[in-house]
Amino acid sequence: MNKMREQSAGAGETKAAELFVHSGHAMGTLFTIYLYAHEQELAEVAFEAAFQEIERIEEALSNYRASSELSRINRLAARQEVTTDPEVFSLIVASLEFSRRSGGAFDATVGPLMRAWGFFNGEGRYPTEGELHHARENVGWEKVQLDVAARTVHFSAAGIELDLGAIGKGYAVDRVVQVLREAGAAAALVDAGSSTIYAMDPPPGKNGWTVRIPNPADRSQMVTTVTLQNVSLSTSGTTEKFFELEGRRYSHVMDPRRGRPVHGVLQTTLVAADATTSDALSNAIFVMGPEAGKKLLATVPDSWGLWILGEPGAQRLVEWNWQHTAGDATSEQYVAAPQKERLNEGT
Repeated sequence: MNKMREQSAGAGETKAAELFVHSGHAMGTLFTIYLYAHEQELAEVAFEAAFQEIERIEEALSNYRASSELSRINRLAARQEVTTDPEVFSLIVASLEFSRRSGGAFDATVGPLMRAWGFFNGEGRYPTEGELHHARENVGWEKVQLDVAARTVHFSAAGIELDLGAIGKGYAVDRVVQVLREAGAAAALVDAGSSTIYAMDPPPGKNGWTVRIPNPADRSQMVTTVTLQNVSLSTSGTTEKFFELEGRRYSHVMDPRRGRPVHGVLQTTLVAADATTSDALSNAIFVMGPEAGKKLLATVPDSWGLWILGEPGAQRLVEWNWQHTAGDATSEQYVAAPQKERLNEGT
């Protein structure tokens, strides 16, 4: 755990609050928590509770752990109705609701398409028409059937599988925020791989947490800066995981409705009230594009959206209720961007 000193003395305080930082790898990314506390012991207790909660959620939702509840559902649900626990069931319900609201732009069953395009093994490749047809037969959120009264999950096609990675990380962030509040923390920022951030109460003497949105073509350049307080921000991008074939770039952001990677959108950023929503819908509005995406965001209270369109050398910004801030050059700034990973060229 790192400790950073920053101004925080207020009227009547005998000891200034200090900034404590703790990081850990989980859910395929790096979680970092920035927390103001008056005592190191209080920060350590909060950190321990937060990372235990992340581990608990990963144990339930990871597709890479055979023991997880989601893996059990994926093994059985095509053959029978599977009763699951209330928490996992609620997240599946939320996932399907985001699919319905986005017209299928968000789809937790997209795994077979990702595999067909080579994005699960890190190589990237252009699938044959037969491979693409087979993958599309095994994708579709409508093929996940739920019985709310019995709390059961059933797949109507044998190849269906659920991958809650595009919503589970945001859910974990929301749970961490709740755990931190229960531990007595207020001024904190929870960062999941920089792509999903929840800003709790602001640092002492500040009006919020300053977050930079970098240029997808060059992270050293800033596109915009925002100040956040008790909201979440998520960013999705094509420049982070991709392969190139015959001069064209194919990104890992898949349009489940077409069965192909999205083209023409470089990055989207969404601010919403909770991280579950911002995580899922930043992906959805990426796939939908600005015109349809704005209509969706009009149904999401207090949301802000930002699209960066075009190619890395020729970009165009489209905004929805975006709230720029000049920022504070003297304050700490946090970067919100997808994790950087370039795939090998396809063959």
